[in-house]
Amino acid sequence: MQLYNKLSAKERAELLDKAGEDRLTLSFYQYAKIGNPELFRNHLFLAWDNMEVLGRIYVAHEGINAQLSVPAKRFNEFKNFLDQIYFLNNIRLNIAIEHDTKSFLKLKIKVRKKILADGLNDASFDVTKKGVHLNAKRFNEITEDPNTIIIDMRNHYESEIGHFKEAITPDVDTFRDSLPIIEDQLKDYKEDKNIVMYCTGGIRCEKASAYYKHKGFKNVYQLEGGIIEYARQVKNQGLENKFIGKNFVFDHRRAEQISEDIIAQCHQCGKACDTHINCANEACHLLFIQCDECAEKMNHCCSDHCKEVHALPEDEQKALRRGKHNSNKIFRKGRSEALTFK
Repeated sequence: MQLYNKLSAKERAELLDKAGEDRLTLSFYQYAKIGNPELFRNHLFLAWDNMEVLGRIYVAHEGINAQLSVPAKRFNEFKNFLDQIYFLNNIRLNIAIEHDTKSFLKLKIKVRKKILADGLNDASFDVTKKGVHLNAKRFNEITEDPNTIIIDMRNHYESEIGHFKEAITPDVDTFRDSLPIIEDQLKDYKEDKNIVMYCTGGIRCEKASAYYKHKGFKNVYQLEGGIIEYARQVKNQGLENKFIGKNFVFDHRRAEQISEDIIAQCHQCGKACDTHINCANEACHLLFIQCDECAEKMNHCCSDHCKEVHALPEDEQKALRRGKHNSNKIFRKGRSEALTFK
C-alpha cells in the first residue's frame, strides 16, 4: 500500500507534459475535530493519489488546510469524495482564476499540530465565534464606509505585490507576528470601527476574527473565501474590483493577476516589477522579486556570490551543500542584505 509520493518533481512534470490534460488549481480549509489525523491522512492519500490529485495538505486534530491541483476530468469524482466526509460535505472550494498544469508536482499530505501556524492557545477563546462573513458585493459596500478599517492578514511579501485599496498591510514575516501588532494598532477602535479582514483564501481570517472578538473588538468582519473567491465573484458578477496588483499564491505559479497594476519593484534594480522567483542557487533559494533584465544579468540569482556558486558544476555545488541546511534567510523573503531595493 503506497502512502507517500514516490516520483520526483521532474518525473511528475514530464508525466504532466505527456498527458497534456487540463487541471484545476483549488484550495479549501475546514476547522473540525479529527480524532485520528494520521488515519484520516492515509485515507486521503490513497483516494487522491488514485485520482491523480497533487498538492500540499495539512491535517491536524483541529481540521484540514488543502491546496490542490485536480485533473479537470476528475473534478466531479473529487467533489463527490469530499461530500462523503461529513465535515467536508458541500465545502466551498476556492478555484483559482489562472490555472497551470504544474501548479503542484507532488502529493504531500502532512499531519501537523495545527493546520495554521498562528501561535494561539485555542483553549483560551471560542474559535467558533468568528467574524461576519462578507461576499464580494458586501465587502465592496462596507469598505466604502469611512467607519471601516481594512486589514491585510497576510505577510509583507504577499501584500507587497497586491492588496486592497486603503488596506493596512503589516510589515511582518509570519501570520503569528501580525496578530499582536494589529491588536495594538487598533486598540482604540474596539467599540466604534468596522474591522474588515482579508487573506488569500480565508483561513487566517477565520481564526483571527474569533481571536479579535475575544479581545473585545465588537464589529469584526472577514472576506469569505479570501482574495481568490473575491476575484471570482467580481469577474462573474461584473463588480468593481478593489484589489490592485497580484494575489500571491503558495504553489509553483506564485501569483495570480487580479488587476493590471504593478505596485512592487525589482529588489535588485528598483524597476517596476511584481514577479517573485527563488534564487537559482539551491543552497540559498531565497524568494525575492526580480525583473527580466536582472534575471538575465544575475542568472536568476539574488547576489553575486550565489551567481558564482550557481555557475559551478553541479557536483561541486552539491559538495558545497553537503551536510548543510538552508539558513532561515530563505524565510526572510525580500529582506536579504544582498538586495538593494527591499
